[in-house]
Amino acid sequence: MHTKPLRLHITTLGCSKNLFDSERLAAALSERYTLSHSTELALADIVILNTCGFIDRAKKESVDAILSYAEARKAGHIQRLYVVGCLVGRDRPTLHAELSEVDGFYTQAEFDQLITHLQGDLRRYLLGERKRIGYPHHAYLKISEGCNRKCSFCAIPLMRGTHISRPIEALLDEARRLIDEGVREMSLIAQDLTYYGMDLYGKRRLADLLEKLVALPDIGWIRLHYAYPAGFPTEILPIIRDAKPICKYLDMPLQHISDSILRRMRRGLTRSRTEALLHTIRETVPGIVLRSTFIVGFPGETEEDFEALLNFLQTYRIERVGAFLYSHEEGTHSYQYTDDVPPRTKKQRYRRLMTLQQALSYEWNQKQIGQTLPCLIDERQGEIAIGRTPYDALEVDNLVYVRDPAHRLHPGHTYPVRVVDATEYDLWAEQPV
Repeated sequence: MHTKPLRLHITTLGCSKNLFDSERLAAALSERYTLSHSTELALADIVILNTCGFIDRAKKESVDAILSYAEARKAGHIQRLYVVGCLVGRDRPTLHAELSEVDGFYTQAEFDQLITHLQGDLRRYLLGERKRIGYPHHAYLKISEGCNRKCSFCAIPLMRGTHISRPIEALLDEARRLIDEGVREMSLIAQDLTYYGMDLYGKRRLADLLEKLVALPDIGWIRLHYAYPAGFPTEILPIIRDAKPICKYLDMPLQHISDSILRRMRRGLTRSRTEALLHTIRETVPGIVLRSTFIVGFPGETEEDFEALLNFLQTYRIERVGAFLYSHEEGTHSYQYTDDVPPRTKKQRYRRLMTLQQALSYEWNQKQIGQTLPCLIDERQGEIAIGRTPYDALEVDNLVYVRDPAHRLHPGHTYPVRVVDATEYDLWAEQPV
């Protein structure tokens, strides 16, 4: 007697590293269950919720999602509910005590146990197979797990553990599979790309990995995310400059620029060393676009500290910037500090920083008008093809809108386009004659 396969829905909250983990779960469970990424609970028998626990806002989003699914579980709309990921790593005892509707809690390091419990294919998980979510021509390639840094504000080591690099050959094998699947852009991700290899090889091996990746036949764009500035391996810069597949783009969270705040954050560098590094990067890789993130309202941040951050951005004109309001996280080193910047002041500083960044982004985008740039098409909306340049990462940066009534531009392919207009965060383009 044959029964209909159960329908399993995976919800992913948080960052690209969580998405990567969900893709590995999906591959291991795809043969036993009918997989879904719909938000319609009526379409699911089993729900796996992959949570984020990074800061208060992310934790609240995760908790709200758990409560919503728990109510659906209690009402009988779904049969089973599993909560996994970073929030479990931080708050498992509390979650377990307060959420009896949840059938199981698993950290990322315990996914093998969940797969075994659900009678999935553990072999596929251990081999690193993935059932990718999102555009078929884009993939995240996670090169390491965890982090050895001691930043005082960060809970990631509490949730993800210490740094563990994946072997180069395993990454090359995965990259080859992705190329065979039609991937034209790989975003290399880790908590700290620049520490890659220290645990396995006794030295930083990011440069070696990049050289081997760019040598793969038919490799598309390679994009680098989450480089740590202290101890930055400058040997990767000539590779970024000279290797055509590598986007001239670097995501390097700086967090602040005031020496006193950097010291309290335990970032391991000073303003002068940060500025020297930026000078080296821009001198070695002309035209590189930088993305960074900053924290406003860190304990002890004075108006002078914040003004120093604004002046730094005005001077160095980092092209892509995001910001967070400081979140006082229990278990972190900075939790011992008094959270002394009032919430209203934090919000005001956030708005001032992002207003400045909006102006800087508009200025940079206006300079692109008249330029012909390569554009990877992600999707279409009627007569408009929507894509990104090498200077724009998926989901966080500019989009390029290309008028294409003849439908000559196809998702997953790269074309030259001429920029004809620009707003603060988007470009408008046409196909060159």
